[in-house]
Amino acid sequence: MSRDLVELAKRRGYFFQSAGAYGGVSGFYTYGPEGATLKQNVEDAWRERFQVREGHREIDAPTVLPEPVFEASGHLDGFDDMLVECPECGESHRADHLVEDNTEIEEAESIPIPEVETLIADHDLRCPNCDAELAGQSVEEFNLMFETNIGPGSSSPGYLRPETAQGIFVEFPQLAEYARNQLPFGITQIGKAYRNEISPRKSIIRVREFTQAELEHFVDPEADEPPLDRVADVELTLYPADEQEREDGEYLTKTVREAVDEGIVHEWIAYYLGVGKQWYESIGVDMDRFRFRQHLPGELAHYSADCWDAESEVDGDWIEISGYSYRSDYDLSKHDDHSDDDFTVFKQYDEPTVVERATVDPDMSYLGPEFGGAAGDVADALETLAERDRTAFDAETVTVEVDGETHAIPVEKTGFSVDEIKETGEHVLPHVVEPSIGVDRVIYTVLDHAYEEDEIEGEARTRLALEPEVAPTFVGVFPLMDKDGMGETAREVTADLRAAGFDVTYDDSGNIGRRYRRQDEVGTPFCVTVDYDSLDDDTVTLRERDSTEQVRVAVDDLPDLLADLRSGDLAFGELDAPTPDQ
Repeated sequence: MSRDLVELAKRRGYFFQSAGAYGGVSGFYTYGPEGATLKQNVEDAWRERFQVREGHREIDAPTVLPEPVFEASGHLDGFDDMLVECPECGESHRADHLVEDNTEIEEAESIPIPEVETLIADHDLRCPNCDAELAGQSVEEFNLMFETNIGPGSSSPGYLRPETAQGIFVEFPQLAEYARNQLPFGITQIGKAYRNEISPRKSIIRVREFTQAELEHFVDPEADEPPLDRVADVELTLYPADEQEREDGEYLTKTVREAVDEGIVHEWIAYYLGVGKQWYESIGVDMDRFRFRQHLPGELAHYSADCWDAESEVDGDWIEISGYSYRSDYDLSKHDDHSDDDFTVFKQYDEPTVVERATVDPDMSYLGPEFGGAAGDVADALETLAERDRTAFDAETVTVEVDGETHAIPVEKTGFSVDEIKETGEHVLPHVVEPSIGVDRVIYTVLDHAYEEDEIEGEARTRLALEPEVAPTFVGVFPLMDKDGMGETAREVTADLRAAGFDVTYDDSGNIGRRYRRQDEVGTPFCVTVDYDSLDDDTVTLRERDSTEQVRVAVDDLPDLLADLRSGDLAFGELDAPTPDQ
């Protein structure tokens, strides 16, 4: 079915490989007129659910960031995939995908490289390009980021962002000010991200340029709790790590509340799994082909303390369409350490409190001559030690380690003291909860799950049963024939519906049945036909895509009826006397 869907997508303007006039370029796709609108509708639906209804705010950060950002975030050292190169044709392949495609192993990404090399040899895996043996070839780590230069001449190295998240994290100090330094708060971003995939495949499922919709929700881990009551009864299909590791592992069906109470899912992740489940269903993801799978320990990203993927079944395989990660304070602590800014939030106490605080005020006139260039580091080490273990200053001398060398300092030269201090608050390093949606994969899933073939009046029909909320064309308007004023009337109806905010297509080419079939294949939920009766009584035929039923409605009522049908406030079957497609 994958080939049928990809062919339909190209023929009807959903998506196609980019730069086809030059032979195409692997891993890059262009969205056509229908696909671009579907993509925008999906993004708007995500924005409404994850941003507007949750009270979060959106930013738009650059797609290129300087190298120090990714040094701090860990992407330069830990954002890798497994690469194996064919010794005959030189083609590079993703080693874990070769294992998954040719064995019963489902998640080879979590397997250490030496074991992957053994699996390649044991299963006699071969190059998909030229069929050469890959046994004995080394599997290497390949960093997925696209490198670039910022500026001419002696320019600064930079990278295309591999996720939109870092654009949010590096601006946290400014964003916290906008949030009045009050936790919790959330920042969203929808935009392009780039990963230099070793082997792009499956059309828009695995590409090198893609769109993410991400939410970074900053919370106080000691005080903030999610509003679980909003989604407590939402039922989740869960595939925890321990079930995956069992030979007879099974899915667990739990409500959000049960998943939290039983310790299966972290409460913040569980909340967003509930929100996500409702959202996926609303845009047309088939819940019988959907699950939440927990990452195995070896599969977790370097920044993630726990992660659950929303996965959909397409073409017989499970694909990740979203990740729900608890990033703890990893990102903010890294940028706090590496940058010159403060990534904490000051939390005001309800009442000031008096605490004992151990401090040092080293005598630099002693440390300088004694330790030279290391004096500043010794002073910092003393301060850290005082905070951690004040008893270390009970003796006449105290020792600290700097760059592997131990130094002894007379306590009287450290300026050590324990004082009572009135504190009005504390600096909190927020934790981050991240729902990250792969928009392109969601779109493929929506199209795949909407793709249906049936038969109408003995004639084969292909249709996309898209939800009205996301369908790129909402209504088609046809004159029965472009004569006797029917064409003019149909064009007037088209203009009026567009003015009312609907995506409308006008079509007067071919017989009416063929026009219906075209719109069914595009996924247009409703069609309006102007006929001879329309000229007499100002009514039109309104047809519903899935059932093919029709009903006569007044032209003046059409905008309100279509608005109610799109919002779900009205079902087509509730209209008067629908009749089968003629």
